[in-house]
Amino acid sequence: MPEAPTPYDRIGGEDGVRRLTRRFYALMDTLPEAAACRAVHPPSLEGSEQKLFDYLTGWLGGPPVYVQKHGHPMLRRRHLHAPIAAAEIQGWLLCFRQAWAETVTDAALTAAVMPQVEHLARHMRNREDAAWTPPA
Repeated sequence: MPEAPTPYDRIGGEDGVRRLTRRFYALMDTLPEAAACRAVHPPSLEGSEQKLFDYLTGWLGGPPVYVQKHGHPMLRRRHLHAPIAAAEIQGWLLCFRQAWAETVTDAALTAAVMPQVEHLARHMRNREDAAWTPPA
């Protein structure tokens, strides 16, 4: 029995992930609503784009490129240097949702993946702000 295609396969493999990450960072660089998120990134987004590409490739079921290059993701720990609060998360999610909508046409995959992406983005929070209520 053939294996079901992975999310990586369903978005077009390497080319699909590359389109997604390029569009994501193009949006981050231009959308005023993403300014807080953009501000915690380096001036050039090239390295960030490559790391997100590497991470998403493995996370979506493709080759474990990120792990091979950088080791275990430990995403929250790797982002502790950057202040991440509500504005940064909202900007990141805005860019990701829009980039995904523009590059992925599989509605069932979107329904399955986006809640996981949103959970992951919220997990990255490492700063409190007025809009945040700590979990009980």
